[in-house]
Amino acid sequence: MSEAIVVFNAGSTSLKFGAYAVDATGSLPLLCRGRIDSMHGDPHFVVRDAAGKPMDAHEWGEGHAIDHKTGLHFVITWLEAHLTDTKVAAAGHRVVLGGTRFEAPVRLDGDVLNYLDSLAAIEPSHQPFNVAGARAFAEAFPGLPQVACFDSSFHRTMPEVAQTYALPKEVRDTGVRHWGYHGISYDYISRQLPKFAREARRVIVAHLGGGASMCAMLDGRSVDTTMGFAGMTGLPMATRSGDVPQDALLYLLRRKLFDEAALEKMLYERSGLLGLSGISGDMRVLQESTDPRALGAVAYLVYAMAKYAGAYAAVLGGLDALVFTAGIGENSVPVRAALCAKLAWLGVKLDERANTSGGPRISAPDSGVSVWVIPTNEELMIAQHTLALVRPSLP
Repeated sequence: MSEAIVVFNAGSTSLKFGAYAVDATGSLPLLCRGRIDSMHGDPHFVVRDAAGKPMDAHEWGEGHAIDHKTGLHFVITWLEAHLTDTKVAAAGHRVVLGGTRFEAPVRLDGDVLNYLDSLAAIEPSHQPFNVAGARAFAEAFPGLPQVACFDSSFHRTMPEVAQTYALPKEVRDTGVRHWGYHGISYDYISRQLPKFAREARRVIVAHLGGGASMCAMLDGRSVDTTMGFAGMTGLPMATRSGDVPQDALLYLLRRKLFDEAALEKMLYERSGLLGLSGISGDMRVLQESTDPRALGAVAYLVYAMAKYAGAYAAVLGGLDALVFTAGIGENSVPVRAALCAKLAWLGVKLDERANTSGGPRISAPDSGVSVWVIPTNEELMIAQHTLALVRPSLP
């Protein structure tokens, strides 16, 4: 009987998963990928094979609610029933924040989960649900090993000065520091880029999706990143604000225009590209629109990226390569072209035809900085880390 690693990403009302075969080569081919959505009111399950072809679907019915434990049990049972002669050997979980304890993936047990739970106040939009998914899995399948991979861990290589905020020690000691996120994606890209640009040491990677950030890497290690304490700061995102002056937020609270909960909701759900445009946070919608507000929102994102790219080129002492990844980075020809135009002073020269076709190399042969489009694969990265940690215990 063959074995599989299953990767989970648990959200507040959703559960995403991917199943990977454990073969003799260690390549972990994808078996299928799926999700359960609307778990609190109209749960429905859909799964597709490695080629994206629908395999199955299931609905519990409107008004029905399921918890993570029920959803996880359904997924594992479905996998073992539908993937012939395949047994789930381990589970890998995406967890956004590993804190100061974890600079690498770790096997999950009760003590680890308790520590991760304690970090939920720092990152409340993802952390509690990631941890809840792992706890539910442990309850449903106590004999199966689990591994947590952290979005923050990749950035623990940043110099201490880059991880520090200019606040009193007693405040910093509560956990207020520059954590950085999207690290699983950056980890994957750092391993892929040498296949394309072996000599590139000073690199800026732009992970541009619904959540967006940039990372400055030196020799494949993070030295700075735009997303800071939690998941709100840095670049403007689909619905998240990006950088906003702290004194402006204090002003809004003084004016009693928001309380804490309403302010958090506004910054996370009504800002960013959506807030700027008043139309949508979806880059595809904005690029198809002729509304000046949509054009302005896209221009704002590019402007913010150009500012960070200039700062990171200074931190790195120059720039050898620029990489675009994630949904917008991999698919938005205009965004890539606009940023590259703003970085011409660094020696960036775009090959327009290559950019239109999606690369992987989209810079001109005589460009002083090579520019790449490299698809990320956070799920596979988690599967690889999970296998590396549990392989000794597999039968």
